[in-house]
Amino acid sequence: MINVVGLGYIGLPTALMLADSGVEVIGTDINKEVIETLRNGKVTFEEEGLTSLFKSALEKGIQFSESYSESDFYIISVPTPYNKVNKKIDPSYVIGAIKQVLKVCKKEAIIVIESTVSPGTIDQYVRPMIEESGYKVGIDVHLAHAPERILPGQMIQELRLNSRTIGADNLKIAQKVKDIYSSFCEGEIATTEIRTAEMTKVVENTFRAINIAFANELTKLAHQEKMDVYEIIKIANMHPRVNILNPGPGVGGHCIPVDPWFLVGDYPRLTNLISTALEINESMPEHVLSRIHEIMEENGIKDKNKIGIYGLTYKSDVDDVRESPTLQMFEKMSEKFSTPFRVYDPMVTKKIVDSQVFDFDQFLEESEVIVIMQNHSHIKENINKLQNKLLLDTQNFIENSYKL
Repeated sequence: MINVVGLGYIGLPTALMLADSGVEVIGTDINKEVIETLRNGKVTFEEEGLTSLFKSALEKGIQFSESYSESDFYIISVPTPYNKVNKKIDPSYVIGAIKQVLKVCKKEAIIVIESTVSPGTIDQYVRPMIEESGYKVGIDVHLAHAPERILPGQMIQELRLNSRTIGADNLKIAQKVKDIYSSFCEGEIATTEIRTAEMTKVVENTFRAINIAFANELTKLAHQEKMDVYEIIKIANMHPRVNILNPGPGVGGHCIPVDPWFLVGDYPRLTNLISTALEINESMPEHVLSRIHEIMEENGIKDKNKIGIYGLTYKSDVDDVRESPTLQMFEKMSEKFSTPFRVYDPMVTKKIVDSQVFDFDQFLEESEVIVIMQNHSHIKENINKLQNKLLLDTQNFIENSYKL
């Protein structure tokens, strides 16, 4: 039996995939509301294919509990935030979860950490904690690291098809973990040592962050020179060895805006390029505010209540608002605007900010300038309703609109 600890955006799909593949699974989360929702037969967030996978997993016996279970195999999938001051990882959730596991686990249990951690976290924090608790790593319990690779909106497909990395202290343990993940993962599964696995995941997201930053910096340069950045990128990408990404209003989610800071926090003198790239990406919500201000001045608009923001999530067609560019923008509004603009998002049914409205037609009626922060399918299906509105399209999919 496998105990999956942490039933958020990573843990829940992983637990469901394992159960659907015939593995006995019990999911644990300290959030009572999450457990009650799952026990009542409902998923806790929207994701394509998740409901049908959930139903299948229920039929195959998956269970949910607030308590940790006695087992010989655990998957830890809890948050790993970072300190925004010193940029270092906060491993407290991982450490807390493993402490609870040690109270109930069987002899020689395997503890797999799926949570993304900074390189060296397991050596620096997890091993010492286990030893201090009176256990011997490699004898009483075994550690492994299997960092997730999931893209919201395509979670089920990516869990099944993406390659994976498993780090462990010895190949025998790595193979046991690989056998478990092979129950649902059709991609290549590489095995290595733990520190390499830790570094690999952070490097993947750092690479993407740097590439996004180049596109975002290019956007600012082109705007200053009154050039079309999208035309520039399109032509440049005709070169066989050039692949510039599209710029955007900011970088959100649980990986790209967070994980690279782990390296900056731990190696501040060796990460100048990374640090600069992250700062560029974090400046994009302010760039959006500047563009809103320019559009208002150009069109003689004095009242900020005429501004409507479309999109609260960090990605199209998902309900995930973690680190979303819109929320980042609202945090930075004091310089040019005192309070958040009116905001609407069809994917977000719970009130996230005070200025949020839930009726699209009302949102349109009250907004003269609409800033499209996210290109949900919903807005694409309702483009005809945007006529006679001033549009700032940060996603570059609407013709004859203002761009970044």
